[in-house]
Amino acid sequence: MHIDKQQALAWSIDDVLDRWLKLFKGSTLIQRYRRGDKLSEAEAAMLSAVAEEYRERLMSISWWMRLLNESIARKANAEDNCKGHFWESRFKSQALLDEAALLSCMAYVDLNPIRTKLAKTPETSDFTSVKARIQQVLKGRKTNKSLLPFIGNEHINQAKGIAFSLEDYLTLVDQTGRVIREDKRGFIDNQCASILNRLGLDEETWLANTQHFHTRFKCVAGNQAAMQQAAEHFDKRWFQTPLLRSST
Repeated sequence: MHIDKQQALAWSIDDVLDRWLKLFKGSTLIQRYRRGDKLSEAEAAMLSAVAEEYRERLMSISWWMRLLNESIARKANAEDNCKGHFWESRFKSQALLDEAALLSCMAYVDLNPIRTKLAKTPETSDFTSVKARIQQVLKGRKTNKSLLPFIGNEHINQAKGIAFSLEDYLTLVDQTGRVIREDKRGFIDNQCASILNRLGLDEETWLANTQHFHTRFKCVAGNQAAMQQAAEHFDKRWFQTPLLRSST
């Protein structure tokens, strides 16, 4: 999970309340403000303080997990006609400090269905990010908006993305899943073709389907110094200004 703190800090009071009211009804003061009622100076100050509290909660993994756990617990208890806690213990949060840690964690989670013999390959495993990414590629669409995108090694200084290519990640997951572990029941059969071959994707088709990597590799944007540095890195004299493309 990635928290975009800078984006959240840039939200206006209205932005914060819009997001909060998608989850909760809101107090009488908030409802009055949303109707356009005139607030006193003290009420305006109170509204601002409440919005800042909501902003902190909207940036909090603990609050996100609290709401998720409560929602799942209510549904599970309704199905089982019972009451009480659904989860055995509180969640644990580990900070992923570098790309190696991020990729290790992602591969661990994406391979769980295979290790427990619930699936034979990543593309057939349910409820995993790797399957969602594969389905997007096969549909000829860009990356899933609900998942952090892969942006490639040449964009390692950008914060909003995984500094790795999706093609390399799929290969990493596929090869890691073939390793037989004594403490796990399942693995990917070594007789299986590589994941890109199973998906019917050669390099040219892969780039055409994603439409993402072609743009990333061909164009860069930035100030003159940054553009010059990137050109020297890629042994080019200059970079062409990227064309704007429709998202549809």
